[in-house]
Amino acid sequence: MAAATLPSHHLHFCFFSSSSKFSITRQVWLNYPKTNRLSLVSCSSSTSPPPPSQPQVSEPTPTAESCVNVGLDLFSKGRVKDALVQFDTALTLDPNPVEAQAAFYNKACCHAYRGEGKKAAECLRTALKEYNLKFGTILNDPDLASFRALPEFKELQEEAKLGGEDIGYSFRRDLKLISEVQAPFRGVRRFFYVAFIAAAGISTFFTVPRLIRAIQGGDGAPDIGATAGNAAINVAGIVVFVALLFWDNKKEEEQLAQILRDETLSRLPLRLSTDRIVELVQLRDTVRPVILAGKKETVSLAMRNAERFRTELLKRGVLLVPVIWGEGRETKIEKKGFGLSQKAVASLPSIGEDFDQRTQSIIAKSKLKSEIRFKAEVVSPAEWERWITDQQKSEGVTPGEDVYIILRLDGRVRRSGKGIPDWAQILKELPPMEAILSKLER
Repeated sequence: MAAATLPSHHLHFCFFSSSSKFSITRQVWLNYPKTNRLSLVSCSSSTSPPPPSQPQVSEPTPTAESCVNVGLDLFSKGRVKDALVQFDTALTLDPNPVEAQAAFYNKACCHAYRGEGKKAAECLRTALKEYNLKFGTILNDPDLASFRALPEFKELQEEAKLGGEDIGYSFRRDLKLISEVQAPFRGVRRFFYVAFIAAAGISTFFTVPRLIRAIQGGDGAPDIGATAGNAAINVAGIVVFVALLFWDNKKEEEQLAQILRDETLSRLPLRLSTDRIVELVQLRDTVRPVILAGKKETVSLAMRNAERFRTELLKRGVLLVPVIWGEGRETKIEKKGFGLSQKAVASLPSIGEDFDQRTQSIIAKSKLKSEIRFKAEVVSPAEWERWITDQQKSEGVTPGEDVYIILRLDGRVRRSGKGIPDWAQILKELPPMEAILSKLER
């Protein structure tokens, strides 16, 4: 599920002195990060500077927009504490909703970088609740990778999944739309459940007085056996259809949770053998990732066993993804740069998009395919561990056990198992990439 983003606006302001000595261009991105990283770009002409006798231009009065600009520049240079001061200042300068959203969001990125999960969650909760931040942005922003590995993110995610007027309504709606596509007749079933419950309830409403009269007996009293039978049928119908309605609601919640896990999985980052960082969603239709999660000894043994079948596994598009328990807790924040690089390649665009754009995307996809080897390294191990733990819980497996998870070409989970995978059996299960079954799996 791709996250929706607000459109970006470019505003250009040029100021010229009487002698045309300089020009300043300001480019403002009115959107939330990454697309809303407000940026300030200054450029000057090659002419000589104004003479000393010319009066100097006074410093402009700070605005919420300029403070966010400065904060983002400081953030990009690693001066996170100073950036936080600028974002806090922006919130005191009567910001408009877009500026306030950007300030709160970027404050969250700073807190996430400093490992302050509770403060990051509060900033994001405010941006979601009061400034219409889309939850999909939190899922996709690499600057929040460290935050997504924390319990505070899990709590925020659960709030968004439940939806409501305060937080996550649009996110819940998007999840339900995907759910309806996957289960198109659920709405029809629910309509009939409610209709039958109502019909049985109305019938029971009229049957109960007749049953009381039958029990009391007397002249003109209805037959007690027939009346009791009708009442029993109505009550049983209500119980059955209410149970079916609750069962359907439970299945929907499970499906929404699975859709959310699939979306989270698609955004997990990998480093290819060429040192290029991509997200799993970018590898769809190209490889079948096999996640090997467990203790270092178990994962190493599974990798060595796979080497014996390397050629045949490559023919089936297998890409090994080792995840060793505990690596996420040992990972230190790198001070050189923030988050991951931007997506190196986009998914293939739809037929309706521009031909040149489609051509470039296809070329990029082909180039990416040539970079894929037999093994990839996980980036942000804590995020991977959290996803695997959630997947284990959903399948009734004790979190922390050694497991392997085989993904389909479309990025969804094909199957999983405990311990070390049986590579010979996997070769029998997976068709070669050029086979018809592989094409149907895409």
